[in-house]
Amino acid sequence: MFRSKIPGILAALTLVTAACGSGDVSDDMEAAARSIHERVITIDTHDDIPFDFATAEVDPLDADRQVTIEKMEAGGLDVGFFVVYVGQGERTPAGYEKAEADALTKFDAIHRMTDEMYPDRIGLAYTADDVERIHGEGRRVAAIGIENGFVIGKDLTLLARYHELGARYVTLAHGGHNDIADSATPREALGDGPAEHGGLSPFGEEVVAEMNRLGIMVDVSHISKDAALHAMRVSRAPVIASHSGARAVADHPRNMDDETLLALKENGGVVQAVALGGYVKVRPEFDSARTALWDSMGIRGFRDMQGLDDGRRAELDAAMEELNTRWPPASVSDFVDHIDHAVGLIGIDHVGISSDFDGGGGIVGWDDASETFNVTLELVRRGYSEEEVRRLWGGNVLRVWREVERVARETAPGS
Repeated sequence: MFRSKIPGILAALTLVTAACGSGDVSDDMEAAARSIHERVITIDTHDDIPFDFATAEVDPLDADRQVTIEKMEAGGLDVGFFVVYVGQGERTPAGYEKAEADALTKFDAIHRMTDEMYPDRIGLAYTADDVERIHGEGRRVAAIGIENGFVIGKDLTLLARYHELGARYVTLAHGGHNDIADSATPREALGDGPAEHGGLSPFGEEVVAEMNRLGIMVDVSHISKDAALHAMRVSRAPVIASHSGARAVADHPRNMDDETLLALKENGGVVQAVALGGYVKVRPEFDSARTALWDSMGIRGFRDMQGLDDGRRAELDAAMEELNTRWPPASVSDFVDHIDHAVGLIGIDHVGISSDFDGGGGIVGWDDASETFNVTLELVRRGYSEEEVRRLWGGNVLRVWREVERVARETAPGS
C-alpha cells in the first residue's frame, strides 16, 4: 500500500518530542530502557504484506518496507504477526473463491520467508511456546493472523485449513459487512447500511465456536461495537483486538469506547493499541485541508498519487509538509496516551501493542520496525516498570494465546 511519508525535516524535529514526551530523558533512563528492551519479548500483532511478498520483488530481508527482518533486528522487534489480509468483495461464489485463493497466496508467501528463504533468521510460531523457543534461539519470530473473515466465505471447514497453515487469529470483518459480522466501517459501495446482523450473524456465532475449538484467537478489531460485544458474550475463550485504539483519546469509529474496553476486560482479553496516525490522533482541520489539496490536484486516492510525475510529486510533498507543520501528526507520545488510558481503565493485564505497519500504520518516532525502541523509551519515561513493559510488549497477548490453546484442548474430542 502506498504511504505518504512525513517530510524528513519535520520528522526529525518531531522525533525529539516523540521520544521524550513532555519531559527530558537522561542518559541513565535511556540506558535502563535499552536494557529492558533487550530483555523483554516484543510482539507487534499486526504487520501487513503484499501479494508479491517473499519474492525477488519484495524481499522480506531488506525491501523498502516498514517491517523487514533487518529492521526487526535493528529495532529489537522480536515477533511480528504477518497478516493475511483480503479486502471485502462481493459475497458470491466467485467472490468467495477469489478471496480464498488470495488468502492462500499470502500464506504461501509467509511460509516461503520462514521455511525457504531465511529459516536461520526467522521462524514461524504455531503456539505460544513456539514464540519463546524461537526467540530463545536468537531468531526473529513470525506468527500469522487473518484480517477479514471474508476469506472463509460460508465454508466453516476453511478455518481448519487456515489453522493448519498457521493462522492464530482471525479478524471477523474488515471494511464492510460480511457473512460473519457487522463492520465498524460500513461501505456504501458494497450496499451496506449501518448494520446488517445487529452484531454477529448466526453463522458468525458458529465461526466463533469453531475458532474456539481449533485454538484460533477471535479478533474484534474492525467490527462494530455490537459485533464486538456479541463476540465476547459467545466466545468461550478470551478475545483480542489486534489493532485498535481508545476512542476516549481519539474519537474514530475504528477505536474502542470505554464500554467495549470494560467488556473486553471482563472477557479476559487484550486490546493491542495501534500506531496508525489517524486512529492515534484525530485532526479534522488537517483532513479538510488535505481533501481540498487533493481536489485541487485531481487526486482521488492513493493510486492517483502513485501516478504523479516527479514535479507534481514534489509539489504535493511541499504542500503536505506545510499542512503537517500547521497540524502536527501523531507521535509516540500520542500513541502511549492510548496505552495509558486503557491501562488506567482496564488494567495492565489487558493492553498490548501493534503497529499496522505496511497497512497504513506509522507515527513520528515509530515509523518502521527499526524505531521500535522509542516505544519502550516512552513507556519507561512514563514510569512503567520492567514487568509492566514486559506485559504490554507481549506477555498479555501470549497469556491470551495460551488460554485459547487451553480452551481448544478441553473441547477436543476425548478430552
